[in-house]
Amino acid sequence: MTPLPVAIIGAGPIGLAAAAHLRARGAEAVVLEAGPAAGHAVRQWGHVGMFTPWRWCIDPVAEAVLRATGWTAPPPEAVPTGADLVARYLEPLAAALAPIVRFGTRVTAVTRRHTDKVQSAGRDAQPFVLRTIGPDGRTGTLQARAVIDASGTWATPNPMGSDGLPAIGEEAVADRIQTGIPDILGSARARHAGRTTAVVGGGHSAINVLLELATLRESAPGTEIVWIMRKARVAEAFGGETADALAQRGALGSRARALVERGAITVRTPFRIEAVTPAAGRVRITGAQDGATAEIVADEIVVATGFRPDLSALREIRLSLDPWLECAAALGPLIDPNLHSCGTVRPHGARELAHPDAGFYIAGMKSYGRAPTFLLATGHEQVRSIAAALTGDLDAALRVELDLPETGVCNATPVIRDAATACCRSAEPAPPPRNCCTPDKATHRTTEETLA
Repeated sequence: MTPLPVAIIGAGPIGLAAAAHLRARGAEAVVLEAGPAAGHAVRQWGHVGMFTPWRWCIDPVAEAVLRATGWTAPPPEAVPTGADLVARYLEPLAAALAPIVRFGTRVTAVTRRHTDKVQSAGRDAQPFVLRTIGPDGRTGTLQARAVIDASGTWATPNPMGSDGLPAIGEEAVADRIQTGIPDILGSARARHAGRTTAVVGGGHSAINVLLELATLRESAPGTEIVWIMRKARVAEAFGGETADALAQRGALGSRARALVERGAITVRTPFRIEAVTPAAGRVRITGAQDGATAEIVADEIVVATGFRPDLSALREIRLSLDPWLECAAALGPLIDPNLHSCGTVRPHGARELAHPDAGFYIAGMKSYGRAPTFLLATGHEQVRSIAAALTGDLDAALRVELDLPETGVCNATPVIRDAATACCRSAEPAPPPRNCCTPDKATHRTTEETLA
Protein backbone atom coordinates (compact mmCIF):
# COMPACT_ATOMS: atom_id res chain seq x y z
CA MET A 1 0.00 0.00 0.00
CA THR A 2 1.40 3.42 -0.99
CA PRO A 3 2.16 5.48 2.13
CA LEU A 4 0.22 8.67 2.53
CA PRO A 5 2.18 11.87 1.94
CA VAL A 6 2.85 14.78 4.23
CA ALA A 7 0.63 17.60 2.96
CA ILE A 8 2.28 21.03 2.89
CA ILE A 9 -0.01 24.06 2.53
CA GLY A 10 1.73 26.87 0.67
CA ALA A 11 4.51 27.03 -1.94
CA GLY A 12 6.32 29.99 -0.43
CA PRO A 13 9.88 29.86 0.88
CA ILE A 14 8.99 27.83 3.98
CA GLY A 15 6.58 25.41 2.31
CA LEU A 16 9.05 24.60 -0.46
CA ALA A 17 11.87 24.23 2.08
CA ALA A 18 9.70 21.76 4.02
CA ALA A 19 9.20 19.74 0.84
CA ALA A 20 12.95 19.70 0.19
CA HIS A 21 13.69 18.47 3.72
CA LEU A 22 11.09 15.72 3.55
CA ARG A 23 12.30 14.58 0.13
CA ALA A 24 15.89 14.49 1.41
CA ARG A 25 14.71 12.15 4.17
CA GLY A 26 12.87 9.87 1.75
CA ALA A 27 9.38 10.92 2.85
CA GLU A 28 6.49 11.43 0.46
CA ALA A 29 5.16 14.98 0.31
CA VAL A 30 2.75 17.09 -1.68
CA VAL A 31 2.63 20.90 -1.77
CA LEU A 32 -0.74 22.62 -2.24
CA GLU A 33 -0.53 26.26 -3.35
CA ALA A 34 -3.61 28.45 -3.78
CA GLY A 35 -1.84 30.85 -6.13
CA PRO A 36 -0.84 30.25 -9.74
CA ALA A 37 2.92 30.16 -9.07
CA ALA A 38 5.53 29.78 -6.33
CA GLY A 39 5.85 32.63 -3.85
CA HIS A 40 2.44 34.08 -4.64
CA ALA A 41 2.43 36.27 -1.50
CA VAL A 42 6.06 37.34 -1.94
CA ARG A 43 5.20 38.62 -5.41
CA GLN A 44 2.83 41.14 -3.82
CA TRP A 45 5.81 42.91 -2.23
CA GLY A 46 8.39 42.18 -4.89
CA HIS A 47 9.58 45.81 -4.97
CA VAL A 48 10.62 45.72 -1.29
CA GLY A 49 14.18 45.02 -0.21
CA MET A 50 14.61 42.34 2.43
CA PHE A 51 16.48 42.67 5.74
CA THR A 52 18.56 39.57 5.29
CA PRO A 53 21.33 38.81 2.79
CA TRP A 54 21.01 35.76 0.58
CA ARG A 55 22.88 33.55 3.02
CA TRP A 56 19.98 33.87 5.47
CA CYS A 57 17.31 33.50 2.77
CA ILE A 58 18.25 30.13 1.27
CA ASP A 59 17.55 26.91 3.12
CA PRO A 60 20.64 24.63 3.07
CA VAL A 61 18.76 21.49 2.00
CA ALA A 62 16.81 23.40 -0.64
CA GLU A 63 20.15 24.74 -1.89
CA ALA A 64 21.41 21.17 -2.31
CA VAL A 65 18.31 20.32 -4.34
CA LEU A 66 18.94 23.33 -6.57
CA ARG A 67 22.66 22.72 -7.05
CA ALA A 68 21.86 19.26 -8.35
CA THR A 69 20.06 20.97 -11.24
CA GLY A 70 23.04 23.19 -12.11
CA TRP A 71 21.68 26.24 -10.31
CA THR A 72 24.13 28.96 -9.31
CA ALA A 73 23.64 30.60 -5.92
CA PRO A 74 23.45 34.41 -5.68
CA PRO A 75 26.26 36.25 -3.85
CA PRO A 76 25.76 35.34 -0.17
CA GLU A 77 26.13 38.87 1.20
CA ALA A 78 23.95 40.59 -1.42
CA VAL A 79 20.50 41.61 -0.18
CA PRO A 80 17.58 40.59 -2.42
CA THR A 81 14.21 42.18 -3.04
CA GLY A 82 11.07 40.10 -2.91
CA ALA A 83 11.17 39.85 -6.70
CA ASP A 84 14.77 38.59 -6.55
CA LEU A 85 13.77 35.93 -4.01
CA VAL A 86 11.07 34.67 -6.37
CA ALA A 87 13.07 34.75 -9.60
CA ARG A 88 16.40 33.46 -8.34
CA TYR A 89 15.28 31.01 -5.66
CA LEU A 90 11.60 30.13 -5.37
CA GLU A 91 10.82 29.59 -9.05
CA PRO A 92 13.87 27.35 -9.62
CA LEU A 93 13.11 25.44 -6.40
CA ALA A 94 9.48 24.90 -7.36
CA ALA A 95 10.64 23.66 -10.77
CA ALA A 96 13.03 21.20 -9.13
CA LEU A 97 10.16 19.93 -6.95
CA ALA A 98 7.59 20.14 -9.76
CA PRO A 99 6.21 16.58 -9.52
CA ILE A 100 4.92 17.21 -6.00
CA VAL A 101 3.74 20.85 -6.28
CA ARG A 102 0.12 21.61 -7.19
CA PHE A 103 -0.69 25.22 -8.06
CA GLY A 104 -4.16 26.74 -8.05
CA THR A 105 -5.21 24.40 -5.25
CA ARG A 106 -6.73 26.16 -2.24
CA VAL A 107 -7.14 24.26 1.03
CA THR A 108 -10.48 25.18 2.56
CA ALA A 109 -10.55 22.77 5.52
CA VAL A 110 -8.43 20.23 7.38
CA THR A 111 -9.85 17.44 9.53
CA ARG A 112 -9.35 13.80 10.51
CA ARG A 113 -10.95 11.08 8.40
CA HIS A 114 -14.45 10.26 9.71
CA THR A 115 -13.56 12.09 12.95
CA ASP A 116 -14.73 15.51 14.03
CA LYS A 117 -12.95 17.71 16.56
CA VAL A 118 -14.85 16.30 19.54
CA GLN A 119 -14.13 12.61 18.98
CA SER A 120 -11.08 11.23 20.81
CA ALA A 121 -11.33 7.45 20.41
CA GLY A 122 -9.00 6.28 17.66
CA ARG A 123 -8.31 9.84 16.58
CA ASP A 124 -4.55 9.58 16.08
CA ALA A 125 -4.98 6.46 13.92
CA GLN A 126 -7.03 8.37 11.35
CA PRO A 127 -5.29 10.21 8.50
CA PHE A 128 -5.78 13.89 7.92
CA VAL A 129 -8.20 14.90 5.19
CA LEU A 130 -7.71 18.18 3.35
CA ARG A 131 -10.63 19.60 1.43
CA THR A 132 -9.52 21.61 -1.57
CA ILE A 133 -10.78 23.71 -4.46
CA GLY A 134 -8.75 23.02 -7.58
CA PRO A 135 -7.90 25.13 -10.63
CA ASP A 136 -11.13 23.99 -12.28
CA GLY A 137 -13.23 25.15 -9.32
CA ARG A 138 -14.12 21.64 -8.26
CA THR A 139 -14.01 20.49 -4.66
CA GLY A 140 -11.68 17.62 -3.89
CA THR A 141 -10.06 15.85 -0.96
CA LEU A 142 -6.59 14.63 -0.15
CA GLN A 143 -5.55 12.26 2.61
CA ALA A 144 -2.26 12.82 4.40
CA ARG A 145 -0.37 11.25 7.30
CA ALA A 146 0.72 14.70 8.52
CA VAL A 147 0.13 18.35 7.66
CA ILE A 148 2.44 21.38 7.65
CA ASP A 149 0.52 24.63 7.26
CA ALA A 150 2.95 27.15 5.75
CA SER A 151 0.27 29.32 4.14
CA GLY A 152 1.47 32.57 5.71
CA THR A 153 -0.56 35.58 6.81
CA TRP A 154 -0.27 38.03 3.90
CA ALA A 155 -3.96 37.70 2.99
CA THR A 156 -5.14 38.66 6.49
CA PRO A 157 -3.69 42.05 7.48
CA ASN A 158 -4.65 43.64 10.77
CA PRO A 159 -7.24 46.43 10.55
CA MET A 160 -6.47 50.02 11.52
CA GLY A 161 -8.68 50.24 14.60
CA SER A 162 -6.67 50.47 17.82
CA ASP A 163 -8.87 47.84 19.50
CA GLY A 164 -8.08 45.10 16.96
CA LEU A 165 -11.34 45.67 15.07
CA PRO A 166 -11.80 47.64 11.88
CA ALA A 167 -12.21 51.31 12.71
CA ILE A 168 -15.81 52.46 12.47
CA GLY A 169 -16.35 53.35 8.83
CA GLU A 170 -13.19 51.59 7.64
CA GLU A 171 -15.07 49.45 5.12
CA ALA A 172 -16.93 52.49 3.75
CA VAL A 173 -13.66 54.19 2.75
CA ALA A 174 -11.91 51.02 1.60
CA ASP A 175 -11.14 52.63 -1.76
CA ARG A 176 -8.82 55.05 0.08
CA ILE A 177 -6.99 52.35 2.04
CA GLN A 178 -4.07 50.15 1.05
CA THR A 179 -2.47 47.52 3.27
CA GLY A 180 1.04 46.15 3.58
CA ILE A 181 3.70 47.89 1.51
CA PRO A 182 2.18 49.30 -1.71
CA ASP A 183 4.53 50.13 -4.59
CA ILE A 184 4.60 53.87 -3.92
CA LEU A 185 7.25 54.59 -6.55
CA GLY A 186 5.65 52.31 -9.13
CA SER A 187 2.09 51.16 -9.64
CA ALA A 188 0.71 53.19 -6.67
CA ARG A 189 2.52 56.44 -7.49
CA ALA A 190 -0.53 58.31 -8.81
CA ARG A 191 -2.45 57.64 -5.60
CA HIS A 192 0.12 59.42 -3.45
CA ALA A 193 1.98 62.00 -5.56
CA GLY A 194 1.10 65.54 -4.45
CA ARG A 195 -1.32 64.25 -1.84
CA THR A 196 -1.38 63.60 1.90
CA THR A 197 -0.89 60.00 2.95
CA ALA A 198 -1.42 58.77 6.49
CA VAL A 199 0.73 55.72 7.30
CA VAL A 200 -0.62 53.65 10.19
CA GLY A 201 1.79 51.36 12.02
CA GLY A 202 5.03 51.41 13.95
CA GLY A 203 6.98 48.51 12.44
CA HIS A 204 9.39 47.96 9.58
CA SER A 205 6.64 47.71 6.98
CA ALA A 206 5.38 51.17 7.92
CA ILE A 207 8.91 52.55 7.79
CA ASN A 208 9.39 51.11 4.30
CA VAL A 209 6.26 52.98 3.19
CA LEU A 210 7.43 56.21 4.82
CA LEU A 211 10.80 56.04 3.10
CA GLU A 212 9.23 55.51 -0.31
CA LEU A 213 6.84 58.41 0.27
CA ALA A 214 9.78 60.62 1.24
CA THR A 215 11.52 59.66 -2.00
CA LEU A 216 8.35 60.37 -3.96
CA ARG A 217 8.11 63.84 -2.44
CA GLU A 218 11.47 64.77 -3.94
CA SER A 219 9.89 64.67 -7.42
CA ALA A 220 6.26 65.35 -6.50
CA PRO A 221 5.80 68.67 -4.63
CA GLY A 222 2.83 68.78 -2.31
CA THR A 223 3.29 65.20 -1.12
CA GLU A 224 2.69 65.18 2.64
CA ILE A 225 3.30 62.34 5.08
CA VAL A 226 1.61 61.69 8.44
CA TRP A 227 2.85 58.82 10.60
CA ILE A 228 0.26 57.40 13.03
CA MET A 229 1.33 54.99 15.76
CA ARG A 230 0.24 53.66 19.13
CA LYS A 231 3.77 53.69 20.57
CA ALA A 232 4.40 55.95 23.55
CA ARG A 233 7.47 57.48 21.88
CA VAL A 234 8.45 57.64 18.24
CA ALA A 235 11.99 56.55 19.12
CA GLU A 236 10.64 53.08 19.94
CA ALA A 237 10.04 52.53 16.24
CA PHE A 238 13.65 53.05 15.21
CA GLY A 239 14.91 49.71 16.52
CA GLY A 240 18.54 48.85 17.17
CA GLU A 241 19.90 50.94 14.27
CA THR A 242 23.69 50.49 14.17
CA ALA A 243 23.53 47.82 16.91
CA ASP A 244 21.33 45.59 14.73
CA ALA A 245 23.22 42.58 13.36
CA LEU A 246 21.12 42.90 10.18
CA ALA A 247 22.48 46.10 8.68
CA GLN A 248 19.55 46.60 6.31
CA ARG A 249 17.04 46.37 9.14
CA GLY A 250 19.06 48.74 11.33
CA ALA A 251 19.39 51.22 8.46
CA LEU A 252 15.61 51.47 8.12
CA GLY A 253 15.35 52.80 11.65
CA SER A 254 18.20 55.25 11.14
CA ARG A 255 16.69 56.61 7.94
CA ALA A 256 13.29 57.00 9.60
CA ARG A 257 14.89 58.84 12.51
CA ALA A 258 16.57 61.26 10.09
CA LEU A 259 13.25 62.02 8.37
CA VAL A 260 11.55 62.68 11.70
CA GLU A 261 14.36 64.85 13.04
CA ARG A 262 14.35 67.12 10.00
CA GLY A 263 10.57 67.47 10.05
CA ALA A 264 9.91 65.61 6.80
CA ILE A 265 7.20 63.55 8.51
CA THR A 266 4.39 64.67 10.81
CA VAL A 267 4.30 62.18 13.68
CA ARG A 268 1.11 61.53 15.65
CA THR A 269 1.77 59.19 18.54
CA PRO A 270 0.36 57.72 20.65
CA PHE A 271 -2.78 57.99 18.52
CA ARG A 272 -5.62 55.50 18.98
CA ILE A 273 -7.75 55.29 15.84
CA GLU A 274 -11.49 54.89 16.43
CA ALA A 275 -13.23 55.90 13.19
CA VAL A 276 -12.71 57.02 9.60
CA THR A 277 -15.25 59.00 7.58
CA PRO A 278 -15.41 60.65 4.15
CA ALA A 279 -14.54 64.36 4.23
CA ALA A 280 -15.10 66.37 1.03
CA GLY A 281 -13.23 63.97 -1.20
CA ARG A 282 -10.73 63.07 1.51
CA VAL A 283 -10.87 60.93 4.67
CA ARG A 284 -11.04 62.07 8.29
CA ILE A 285 -9.33 59.83 10.85
CA THR A 286 -10.73 60.28 14.35
CA GLY A 287 -9.20 58.93 17.52
CA ALA A 288 -7.70 59.71 20.89
CA GLN A 289 -4.40 61.41 21.58
CA ASP A 290 -3.14 62.77 24.87
CA GLY A 291 -6.48 62.04 26.52
CA ALA A 292 -8.52 64.08 24.05
CA THR A 293 -10.37 63.52 20.79
CA ALA A 294 -8.13 64.24 17.80
CA GLU A 295 -8.54 64.28 14.02
CA ILE A 296 -6.30 63.81 10.99
CA VAL A 297 -7.42 64.54 7.42
CA ALA A 298 -5.66 62.74 4.56
CA ASP A 299 -6.20 61.72 0.95
CA GLU A 300 -4.93 58.16 1.28
CA ILE A 301 -4.26 55.73 4.13
CA VAL A 302 -1.70 52.94 4.18
CA VAL A 303 -2.37 50.46 6.97
CA ALA A 304 0.83 48.61 7.89
CA THR A 305 -0.18 47.26 11.29
CA GLY A 306 0.96 43.69 10.81
CA PHE A 307 -0.93 40.50 10.10
CA ARG A 308 -2.89 37.80 11.86
CA PRO A 309 -3.37 34.11 11.02
CA ASP A 310 -6.47 32.84 9.25
CA LEU A 311 -7.41 29.77 11.29
CA SER A 312 -10.85 29.22 9.73
CA ALA A 313 -9.72 26.18 7.71
CA LEU A 314 -8.46 24.54 10.92
CA ARG A 315 -11.74 24.55 12.87
CA GLU A 316 -11.76 20.73 13.08
CA ILE A 317 -8.11 20.43 14.14
CA ARG A 318 -7.19 20.34 17.81
CA LEU A 319 -4.88 23.28 18.30
CA SER A 320 -3.04 24.52 21.37
CA LEU A 321 -2.75 28.26 20.80
CA ASP A 322 -1.32 31.13 22.74
CA PRO A 323 -4.38 33.07 23.95
CA TRP A 324 -3.38 36.41 22.47
CA LEU A 325 -0.71 35.76 19.83
CA GLU A 326 -2.59 32.83 18.23
CA CYS A 327 0.69 30.98 17.70
CA ALA A 328 1.53 27.56 19.16
CA ALA A 329 1.21 27.84 22.94
CA ALA A 330 4.80 26.79 23.67
CA LEU A 331 6.16 29.34 21.20
CA GLY A 332 4.30 32.32 22.65
CA PRO A 333 6.68 33.21 25.51
CA LEU A 334 9.64 33.21 23.10
CA ILE A 335 8.17 35.79 20.71
CA ASP A 336 5.69 37.83 22.74
CA PRO A 337 6.24 41.55 22.03
CA ASN A 338 4.88 42.30 25.50
CA LEU A 339 7.99 40.62 26.87
CA HIS A 340 10.58 42.01 24.50
CA SER A 341 10.86 43.96 21.30
CA CYS A 342 13.66 41.86 19.86
CA GLY A 343 13.59 40.28 16.44
CA THR A 344 16.15 37.88 17.91
CA VAL A 345 14.35 34.68 18.91
CA ARG A 346 15.63 31.44 20.33
CA PRO A 347 15.67 28.77 17.62
CA HIS A 348 12.77 26.40 17.93
CA GLY A 349 11.23 23.51 16.06
CA ALA A 350 8.85 20.58 16.20
CA ARG A 351 8.76 20.51 19.99
CA GLU A 352 7.46 24.08 20.34
CA LEU A 353 5.26 23.91 17.22
CA ALA A 354 3.41 20.69 18.07
CA HIS A 355 -0.35 20.68 18.62
CA PRO A 356 -2.67 18.16 20.30
CA ASP A 357 -3.48 16.60 16.91
CA ALA A 358 -0.28 14.62 16.43
CA GLY A 359 1.34 15.25 13.07
CA PHE A 360 -0.12 18.71 12.55
CA TYR A 361 2.21 21.74 12.47
CA ILE A 362 2.01 25.39 11.53
CA ALA A 363 5.32 26.72 10.19
CA GLY A 364 6.62 29.96 8.71
CA MET A 365 5.08 33.37 9.24
CA LYS A 366 1.73 31.86 10.24
CA SER A 367 3.42 30.01 13.10
CA TYR A 368 4.10 33.38 14.74
CA GLY A 369 0.40 34.25 14.87
CA ARG A 370 0.17 37.99 15.50
CA ALA A 371 3.82 38.41 16.53
CA PRO A 372 5.81 40.53 14.05
CA THR A 373 9.40 39.31 14.32
CA PHE A 374 9.61 36.32 11.95
CA LEU A 375 12.70 35.79 9.79
CA LEU A 376 13.06 33.32 6.90
CA ALA A 377 15.96 31.59 8.61
CA THR A 378 13.67 30.86 11.56
CA GLY A 379 11.24 29.10 9.24
CA HIS A 380 14.02 27.02 7.72
CA GLU A 381 14.98 25.78 11.17
CA GLN A 382 11.33 25.05 11.95
CA VAL A 383 10.82 22.79 8.94
CA ARG A 384 14.20 21.11 9.35
CA SER A 385 13.12 20.07 12.83
CA ILE A 386 9.57 19.15 11.77
CA ALA A 387 10.81 16.96 8.90
CA ALA A 388 13.15 15.19 11.32
CA ALA A 389 10.30 14.59 13.76
CA LEU A 390 7.99 13.27 11.05
CA THR A 391 10.63 10.78 9.92
CA GLY A 392 11.39 9.53 13.42
CA ASP A 393 14.72 11.30 13.96
CA LEU A 394 13.99 12.85 17.35
CA ASP A 395 17.62 13.67 18.06
CA ALA A 396 17.75 15.86 14.97
CA ALA A 397 14.35 17.32 15.79
CA LEU A 398 15.66 18.50 19.16
CA ARG A 399 19.01 19.72 17.94
CA VAL A 400 19.46 23.48 17.43
CA GLU A 401 21.09 24.20 14.06
CA LEU A 402 20.62 27.92 13.73
CA ASP A 403 22.34 31.03 15.04
CA LEU A 404 20.07 34.01 14.41
CA PRO A 405 21.29 37.60 14.06
CA GLU A 406 20.63 39.85 17.06
CA THR A 407 18.68 43.08 16.73
CA GLY A 408 20.43 45.11 19.41
CA VAL A 409 17.07 46.05 20.90
CA CYS A 410 15.30 45.06 24.10
CA ASN A 411 12.57 46.74 26.11
CA ALA A 412 13.90 47.92 29.45
CA THR A 413 10.80 47.11 31.52
CA PRO A 414 8.79 44.34 29.87
CA VAL A 415 5.70 42.73 31.31
CA ILE A 416 6.53 39.41 32.97
CA ARG A 417 4.56 36.61 31.41
CA ASP A 418 6.25 33.44 32.62
CA ALA A 419 9.22 33.73 34.92
CA ALA A 420 10.63 30.46 33.58
CA THR A 421 10.74 31.60 29.98
CA ALA A 422 10.79 35.39 29.97
CA CYS A 423 13.88 36.73 28.26
CA CYS A 424 13.54 40.13 29.89
CA ARG A 425 12.55 40.60 33.51
CA SER A 426 11.92 43.75 35.50
CA ALA A 427 10.47 42.49 38.77
CA GLU A 428 13.84 41.50 40.20
CA PRO A 429 17.19 43.33 40.42
CA ALA A 430 18.85 43.35 37.04
CA PRO A 431 21.40 40.54 36.46
CA PRO A 432 24.71 41.22 34.74
CA PRO A 433 24.05 42.58 31.22
CA ARG A 434 23.38 40.03 28.51
CA ASN A 435 21.34 39.82 25.36
CA CYS A 436 17.70 39.32 26.31
CA CYS A 437 17.31 36.39 23.95
CA THR A 438 20.46 34.47 24.87
CA PRO A 439 19.31 30.86 25.44
CA ASP A 440 18.77 30.03 29.09
CA LYS A 441 20.29 26.63 29.81
CA ALA A 442 17.73 25.75 32.46
CA THR A 443 14.81 26.63 30.21
CA HIS A 444 16.36 24.75 27.28
CA ARG A 445 16.86 21.65 29.41
CA THR A 446 13.27 21.72 30.64
CA THR A 447 11.95 21.93 27.09
CA GLU A 448 14.04 18.98 25.92
CA GLU A 449 12.77 16.91 28.82
CA THR A 450 9.20 17.78 27.79
CA LEU A 451 9.66 16.34 24.30
CA ALA A 452 11.53 13.28 25.58
